[in-house]
Formats: sequence, structure tokens, C-alpha cells
Amino acid sequence: MHTAMNEADESADYFEHGADIGVIGRGATVERAFEAAARAMFAIMSERRAGAAHETIAATVEFSEDDLELALVRWLNALIAAAREQRGVFFDFGLAREGAIWRGEARGVRWRPDDERGTEVKGATLTALAVRPAAAGWEARCVVDV
Repeated sequence: MHTAMNEADESADYFEHGADIGVIGRGATVERAFEAAARAMFAIMSERRAGAAHETIAATVEFSEDDLELALVRWLNALIAAAREQRGVFFDFGLAREGAIWRGEARGVRWRPDDERGTEVKGATLTALAVRPAAAGWEARCVVDV
């Protein structure tokens, strides 16, 4: 039940939230910078690497996007979705682009109950999103929601 209040009793405000993390990928090409950003993002989730004791997983992603910045967000979010679907984490990435069509692949390992996990990444966001030429090629950055 809603109780009427005086305007003096109501307020709206904001608070700082410092829980998110910015990731940066650098590479000679846009595609290599995106791959590096994916490595940075998954390193937040786990420091483990593929090994004989883990079941390996792989995924392919494909999407269409003309805008480089939005393509970065779509790439990272597609990888997060694929990792969740397979209950694992990725470490190795490959990405190619033909015009607006992006095709990528990822390889990693399935989580085991005794694995130490890092911080869960919920998704890539538009916050601080930038894909631009850099001194040694390209830089791709965005904030991921953790």
C-alpha cells in the first residue's frame, strides 16, 4: 500500500559505484586488439590456463556490426554467453573480419568444482568504450560489469 508523503520527505540521489573494471586490449590490428581485450576480461574470471586435468571447450561466434566500438562490446558479450553456456572460461582467441561480418573462435576449459575462480564478469558495457589507433597499432577498451 502506498502512503502519501510530503515532497520534503522524498528525495532522489545517486551514489558512487566502483565495482566495475576497465579492460584494455592492444594489438597490431583491430582484431588483435579485440583478442587482447578478451584475454584481459577472462583473466578477471580466472588465472588458470588450459591443462591436461581440465576438459577443454571451444566456441565460435559470428555477428554483424559496422561500428568498431559496438563490435567490441558484441564480441566480449558473445564470449561471455558462450562461456556461461559451456560452464567454462576461455583463454585463446581468434577473430577475423570481412567488412561488417565478424567471425571469432575461443578455446578454454570447463570449470571444475575445485577450481579457484576470480571475479565474475556479467557483461561488457558502453562505459568508457573506445576503439582507436594507437602507437603500436590499435587499442580497444571498455568497462566490464562485475
